[in-house]
Amino acid sequence: MVTAVAQRLASQRKEIDDTLEAFTLSSTQLQQVKERMRVELERGLKKDTHHTASVKMLPSYVYRTPDGTERGKFLALDLGGTNFRVLVVKIRSGIRKSVRMYNKIYAIPLEIMQGTGEELFDHIVHCISDFLDYMGMKNTRLPLGFTFSFPCSQTGIDKGTLVSWTKGFKATDCEGHDVVDMLREAIKRQNEFDLDIVAVVNDTVGTMMTCAYEDPKCEIGLIAGTGSNVCYMEAMKNIEVVEGDNGQMCVNTEWGGFGDNDNIEDIRTKFDREVDQGSLNVGKQRCEQLSFSLRDDSDYYCEGSVWCCVTPSQPRTRPSGHHYDNICLLSFYSFSGILKETVKELAPKCEVEFVLSEDGSGKGAALITAVARQHHREIDKYLYSMRFSDETLRDIMSRFRMEMEKGLGRDTNPTATVKMLPTFVRSIPDGSEKGDFIALDLGGSNFRILRVKVSHEKKQTVQMESQNYETPEDIIHGSGSRLFDHVAECLGDFMEKQNIKDKKLPVGFTFSFPCAHTKLDEAVLLTWTKRFKASGVEGMDVVKLLNKAIKKRGDYDADIMAVVNDTVGTMMTCGFDDQRCEVGIIIGTGTNACYMEELRHIDMVEGDEGRMCINTEWGAFGDDGMLEDIRTEFDREIDRGSLNPGKQLFEKMVSGMYMGELVRLILVKMAKEGLLFEGRITPELLTKGKFETKHISAIEKTKEGLTKAKEILTRLGVEPSADDCIAVQHVCAIVSFRSANLIAATLGAILARLKDNKNIPRLRTTVGIDGSLYKMHPQYSRRLHKTVRRLVPECDVRFLLSESGSGKGAALVTAWASRLADQTRQIAETLADIPTALISLNCKVMLAAIFFGNHCFQHKCVVTFSHNTKHLFGFCTQQPI
Repeated sequence: MVTAVAQRLASQRKEIDDTLEAFTLSSTQLQQVKERMRVELERGLKKDTHHTASVKMLPSYVYRTPDGTERGKFLALDLGGTNFRVLVVKIRSGIRKSVRMYNKIYAIPLEIMQGTGEELFDHIVHCISDFLDYMGMKNTRLPLGFTFSFPCSQTGIDKGTLVSWTKGFKATDCEGHDVVDMLREAIKRQNEFDLDIVAVVNDTVGTMMTCAYEDPKCEIGLIAGTGSNVCYMEAMKNIEVVEGDNGQMCVNTEWGGFGDNDNIEDIRTKFDREVDQGSLNVGKQRCEQLSFSLRDDSDYYCEGSVWCCVTPSQPRTRPSGHHYDNICLLSFYSFSGILKETVKELAPKCEVEFVLSEDGSGKGAALITAVARQHHREIDKYLYSMRFSDETLRDIMSRFRMEMEKGLGRDTNPTATVKMLPTFVRSIPDGSEKGDFIALDLGGSNFRILRVKVSHEKKQTVQMESQNYETPEDIIHGSGSRLFDHVAECLGDFMEKQNIKDKKLPVGFTFSFPCAHTKLDEAVLLTWTKRFKASGVEGMDVVKLLNKAIKKRGDYDADIMAVVNDTVGTMMTCGFDDQRCEVGIIIGTGTNACYMEELRHIDMVEGDEGRMCINTEWGAFGDDGMLEDIRTEFDREIDRGSLNPGKQLFEKMVSGMYMGELVRLILVKMAKEGLLFEGRITPELLTKGKFETKHISAIEKTKEGLTKAKEILTRLGVEPSADDCIAVQHVCAIVSFRSANLIAATLGAILARLKDNKNIPRLRTTVGIDGSLYKMHPQYSRRLHKTVRRLVPECDVRFLLSESGSGKGAALVTAWASRLADQTRQIAETLADIPTALISLNCKVMLAAIFFGNHCFQHKCVVTFSHNTKHLFGFCTQQPI
C-alpha cells in the first residue's frame, strides 16, 4: 500500500516536473535571450529603428537623480493599477534631510478603467479634490508630479502621450493623447482647485529616484509586480530619438513589449500562449506575461524571468572599467534571491547591490518634481516677476479696459496712452468687392507693393502679385522727403514691371504707424515706431507727402483712396474669409490690435449709428507708468537703449523686436553671477543684437531645441554644458510665455468690451492675426489661445491666421472706398436736376436707398446734401414709414 502511494506520488511529481520543465531555462538559453534583449535595446535607441523596436526605450526627460539639496512641499499622484494614490510629500534638505509623506488610496472601479477617458480623469480629479479637502490644502497651488505607469512617448518632462494601455486599462480616447493635458482639462472642468503640473513619470523612474535619494549611486530602477519594467540612466549621445549629446537621461525601456516581434517564441510555453489569448491585449506585452503571475513561491516561476533583469546591468553606458552599482527591486525573497544569483552569473563583471524601495514611486514623482524645480530655482529668482497669475492678468485686463475708455473719450483722449484712433473703416468685406487695385505696405525694413485683383466671375476670387523692396537704414533715419521719394520710386518700378504706368488704379496704403485720421484718405502721423525716425513727417498727412513725391516724378499717377494700419489690413484680410472677424492683431516685430467699435462710443467722430474700426495703438500701454509694477530691470534697460525712451513700453515687453535682446540681457546677468557658462562672458554675448528673437523660436522647438541652443550659444563664443542649454531654453520659455500672457490680457479686454457692446451672454467672434512671432514661434499661438480662453471663458474665439498679409486688406478697404465713391457720384447725378433742398418724403426714401442700399426702404430716412457732393451724407431714423 505504502509502495503504491509512493509510486503514485512519484508519478505525479514526474508529471509536474515534465510540465514545468519548459519553464526552466539553461544558462545557454539565458545568454541567448540576453543578447536578443541587447539588440532590442539598441534598436529602441536608434532613430531609424525606434518605430519598429519592440522595446521602445522611451526618453523620460529626467536628466539627473537627486543630490540631497531638494526641498519643498509637493503633490504626487500614482496611477498604475486598480488603486490610485494621492500624496503630499514634504522634502527637507540640509543636515536634517528628510522626506515626510501623507497619502490616501482610492479605488479605480472596473467600469472606470474600461470606460471613457473623460470619466477616468474626472474620477482622478474627484479623488484629488477629496484628498485636498482632507489635507485642508484646496487653496494651495502645489507643484505636482504625476506617476503614470503606462507606456508614454514624452517630448518634455511635463508632456506624455499615452502609447498604449496595459494592466487591464482600456479607457477610450486616451491613446495618442497627452495625459497631462487630459488631467488639466479635467481639473478645469471641476473648477475647484488648480495645480502646477511639473512632471509626468513612469513608476519605474519614480522607483529609481526614490532609491537614489538615499543612495546617489543608484541609476537603475526595476519593477516586478502586477507588471514589470526597468529604467536606467543612459548617455545622451546614445539616445538618437532626442537631441543633444551631453550628459545623461533616464530611459524607460518598456521592456514588457520584448518578444512582441516573435523573437522569444522558442522559450514561450503553451501556458504563456493561453495567457496571451485570454488577455485584453492579445499579442502585446509578451515579456510581461512570461512567468510574472507570481502566485507561488516556487523557483520555477522565477527562473524564467530573471534573464530580463540582466541586460541593463551591462556597462554599456559607462566608460570602460565602470559598472552600474545599484538596482532598486520591489519583490519577494525567492524572486530576489534567484535574480541576484542569475545576474551574477550572466554579468560577472558587474558588482550590483539591490536596494528595496520602501516608499513606492509616488515619493519618486515628488523627487523628480523637486529636482526639476531645483534646477530652475536659481534662474527663477530673475524670472519670478515675469510669471503672472490669472488674478494678475485679469488686473491687467481691467487696466487696459480703463485705458480704452479714456482713449475713446473726447475729454480724456489727450492724456490717454492707448489712443484708440478712428480709422473711418466702417465695415468688414461683405463679398461685393471687385476691381483692380494697388496696395502699398510700409511698416518695416522691407516695403511691399501688391497688385490685387478681386473678381466675381463664378465666385469671388482674389489674385495677387507682389514685390518686396528694401528700405535702407539711412532712409529710415533720414529725411521724410527721401523716404517718400523712395516709396514713389519703388511704386514706379512696380507699375512699369506690371505695364500699368499709363493707368490710374485705386491705391490702398498700409502705413503701420500711429496716425490720426480725419477721413479714410487722410492720415497724420503721430509718432514713429519700429526704429523709423525720418524727419519732418510727424504731424504731417502721409497721403499728401506721398502724392507730392509722385507728382515730383511726373511719370505716372495714382489715386490714393485709403490709408490703413497693418492691423486693420489684417482684420480686413481675415474678414474676407470669415465675416464674423471683428478683431485684428499683429504680433511680430511690433504689436498692435484693432476692433469694430460702436460709433456711439467714439466721441471723436460724429454720428452714433453703426460701427467703425478702432486702431488701439496698444504698444503705448503703460507709457504713463501704469505697468511699472510688472516691468523688470531688463525691460528698463531695453527702454533706456532704445530710439524712443519712455515710449511704446508695452510693445517693448512683448514684441519680437525686443524679445531676443531681453533674453540676452538675462543671460549676461546670470553668467556674471556664475549661474551660466561657468561665469564666462564673451564679447559676442555682450554685443547688443547678437541674440535674436528667431533664436528663441529655434531654442523652444520640441525636438531640436537643445541642439539649436548649443549651436547658437557656441556661435556666441561660450561652450555650453547640457545644463546651460536647458537653462537657456527655460529662460526663453518664460520670456515668450510672458509675452503671450500679456497679449492675452489686452486681447481679453477687447473681447469683453465687444461682448458688453452687444449685450449678449456669450460672444462668438473671430480674431484675425498675423506677425512673425505668432507664426514662427513653435509654442506661442497655443499659449496665447489657452490663456485667452481661460481669462474670458464667456467668449468663443476663433483665431484665424492671415495668410496673405495686410496688403490684401488695404486693397479690400480701397475696394470699399471705391464703391462708396461710385455711390456718391450716383447720388450727385440724381440730384443734379433738383433745384431745391426741399425734397418729398418719397425722394428722401429713394435717395437714402441709393446711399444705404435696400436696408432703408421701410423706414423714414433723412438725406442732407449740398451741391458739393463731398458733403453729402444720410442717416436712417429707424422709424417705420
